[in-house]
Amino acid sequence: MTNTTAAPRTPYPPIEPYAHGMMDTGEGHLVYWERCGKPGGVPAVVLHGGPGGGCTPTQRQLFDPERYDVLLFDQRGCGRSTPHASLENNTTWRLVDDIERLREMCGFEKWLVFGGSWGSTLALAYAETHPQSVSALVLRGIFTLRKAELHWYYQEGASWLFPDKWERFLEPVAADERHDLMSAYRKLLTSEDENVRGSAAVAWSVWEGETITLLPNEGFATQHRDPKYALAFARIENHYFVHAGWMDEGQLIRDVEAIRHIPAVIVQGRYDTATPVRTAWDLHRAWPEAEFVMIDDAGHAVSEPGILSALLDVVDRFADQLS
Repeated sequence: MTNTTAAPRTPYPPIEPYAHGMMDTGEGHLVYWERCGKPGGVPAVVLHGGPGGGCTPTQRQLFDPERYDVLLFDQRGCGRSTPHASLENNTTWRLVDDIERLREMCGFEKWLVFGGSWGSTLALAYAETHPQSVSALVLRGIFTLRKAELHWYYQEGASWLFPDKWERFLEPVAADERHDLMSAYRKLLTSEDENVRGSAAVAWSVWEGETITLLPNEGFATQHRDPKYALAFARIENHYFVHAGWMDEGQLIRDVEAIRHIPAVIVQGRYDTATPVRTAWDLHRAWPEAEFVMIDDAGHAVSEPGILSALLDVVDRFADQLS
């Protein structure tokens, strides 16, 4: 295990995709994808958070554009994928199928899989299903959808650290339904009343936007207040969490044997409220072959200086190893 307060690094300069398009899943979803960097470079795929968050231009800046050929995509129902905020045919295992279809579309034999937060969940699910397709794993802010993890963030736990923000999260929910907030929000987010859906989505989304950094960051909260972004983010997150990701309890940690041979690095903020360090530690204990990097002065967000620097270092190192 490495404990670090790494000196801040600057991301790579902004770049534009050299190719983009929509992949028809054949199940009512069109998935937006884009490729960036050097055609023929080290293959990589970025799995964004949420679920429901969408890929962003800043995620491109984690990879040296002279060395990597990176695919980013908006998972079903969010970002530029359509239909927006759709829950139909939207499950973890369908996303795993989408990732493998995108790899085949690109013609890559294997690729580095990079995922943070929910992206780490999806990266583990994909790698454990298709280990032959993965050259390396970079995981940040580990989240495995166990009941205790969901209870901590959406019922009681994080609420003790942010009681003022928690009160705003509770506001849309009737007092007699607050004993099971994920189920209560499920009813609100699938309501036939557009206003009910919209206000619940913003409340759900802002709770996360205001609690993922070590220190307050208004930029995150502003994004999460955007009604269109919030609708997809909240509906899809809640849909996945109510269904526990369509996984067995503890499945992703249980099944690490399938990926034990894959080079991997886990990067975790010590003061991560959204995905507390206990989960990353449990994964590390089950998978000691994976390098574990603890950032002692960071929360959850990829923009935390220590986390950003560690990720840039790891991705650069893998560029050398996989070239």
